[in-house]
Amino acid sequence: MSQPLSFENKNILVTGGAGFLGSHLCERLLGDGHRVVCMDNLSTGEARNIEALLQHTNFRFIRLDINQPFELENFSELAAFKVPFQGIQEIYHLACPTSIKNFDQFKIQTLLSSSLGNYHVLELAKKYRAKILLASSSVVYGSRQDGAPLVMETDQGSVDQLSPRACYDEGKRFSETMFETYRQVHSLEVRIARIFRTYGPRMPLFDGQLIPDFILNALDGKELVMYGGRGFRTSLAFVTDVIDGLVRVMDSPENPGPVNLGSDVDLALEDVAKKIIAMTDSSSQIVEGESMIFLSELSLPRIDRAKELGWFPLVRLEDGLRRTVEYMKANKILLTNL
Repeated sequence: MSQPLSFENKNILVTGGAGFLGSHLCERLLGDGHRVVCMDNLSTGEARNIEALLQHTNFRFIRLDINQPFELENFSELAAFKVPFQGIQEIYHLACPTSIKNFDQFKIQTLLSSSLGNYHVLELAKKYRAKILLASSSVVYGSRQDGAPLVMETDQGSVDQLSPRACYDEGKRFSETMFETYRQVHSLEVRIARIFRTYGPRMPLFDGQLIPDFILNALDGKELVMYGGRGFRTSLAFVTDVIDGLVRVMDSPENPGPVNLGSDVDLALEDVAKKIIAMTDSSSQIVEGESMIFLSELSLPRIDRAKELGWFPLVRLEDGLRRTVEYMKANKILLTNL
């Protein structure tokens, strides 16, 4: 099979590019000198996340639902990228609805994104012989196991395929199966990154994501609601670390198999809330809230495989929270109006 042509400045497609992770990834890839096609239907992504990128000569935004068939060469706005000649060199596939409070609203779209959407994107990768990365999730391991919170990539997780949140959990497992099958059958260069809980600027607001809501409420002196309960534990990786991990996984010369990307430090979320209150000089109180289907305690990652790629989370929790607080302060009027 002939090898795809090599280009110094790649054409890179990012699906879900207007989302929290996707917008930071687009920004990073532009900074690395590549041409970026950002594709998003804005169901859970936000146009404001990519507003600063729209004037960049190497950035194009296409509002499109990947669950519908599409041909990149039909979009006149991509003419400058010479797609019929250069094609697409890399695809970062992040598109999948993610909403904690409004999870039920997007169940069918989530189901389709993890099947039909994958098919459309994988067929595109096959057409252009593009290297393709799946943004998978820690949910493939199932719930955290007592006494064994750490998981490695060779661990076989277990999820309930009939649970209220199965469209996402089982959807991510099936997504990995689809990508691996395309690798086996069509010799695609496939990469799989399993992303653990991530925080930072541009996280969705008022959606049960906890960290941004903690900060906004602390700035206003309102109660900080612990939806997972006071004993809720998790790991937290800062968004720029995770984006660096995605790029390293994509750039790996050989397929490393699935790679865990996240922090292996176990945190009590109540302690994180206390840090935010202290950081904002707030008088807010911490209270317990209702449980949510999409908010559960997940495993922590063993990151030995990521370390072999030269990756390690560098941003300390205190520094990441401070950067997120500064972003929320600077954009507070806009964010609260939204």
